[in-house]
Amino acid sequence: MAKHKYTPDEEYDGPSKSQLKRDSAALQDLGRELAELGKERLAKVPIDEDLRDAVKDYQRFTTHEARRRQLQYIGRLMRNVDPEPIREALDAFRGVSVVETARMHRLESLRTQLLEDEKTLHTIAETYPGADLQQLRVLRRNALKEKELNKPPRAFRELFRLLRELEEGGGGEDHEPGHDEGDGA
Repeated sequence: MAKHKYTPDEEYDGPSKSQLKRDSAALQDLGRELAELGKERLAKVPIDEDLRDAVKDYQRFTTHEARRRQLQYIGRLMRNVDPEPIREALDAFRGVSVVETARMHRLESLRTQLLEDEKTLHTIAETYPGADLQQLRVLRRNALKEKELNKPPRAFRELFRLLRELEEGGGGEDHEPGHDEGDGA
């Protein structure tokens, strides 16, 4: 049996059957990652309602066979969506995206600047008008005291969390009122 060699004159018929299978398996794996997300994170992923409902059904099912079939259905739905925004969201959750890593470094640098110089509060106030400067001062003072006494870095971490919320909320207006109500109860 003679082997057929490809010549440049022949037309390209598209991806091979093996490549189509690899692509389909990759989409199904992406669907599996979606299905393993918690409700809060799933709500942040940009997917259409059909896919979101299918993922919620997968999470609701308990038997192995039902979950397997639902995963295949999710994989089939994944063929009709752009996987890049989903991959970017999952990478951000895992902290492996370049943008997310740069953001974390920027926040860590801001926290370090704040600990070294209290005048950084002025910069934070300009950047995030809704920032609670009193809370930032208290956390700064507590973080410095923890470091001095070799205590666990509780306020240090809390300071980072607060800076991250300020950046995500664009000023903290959305977060702080609810936060204050919870403290008063």
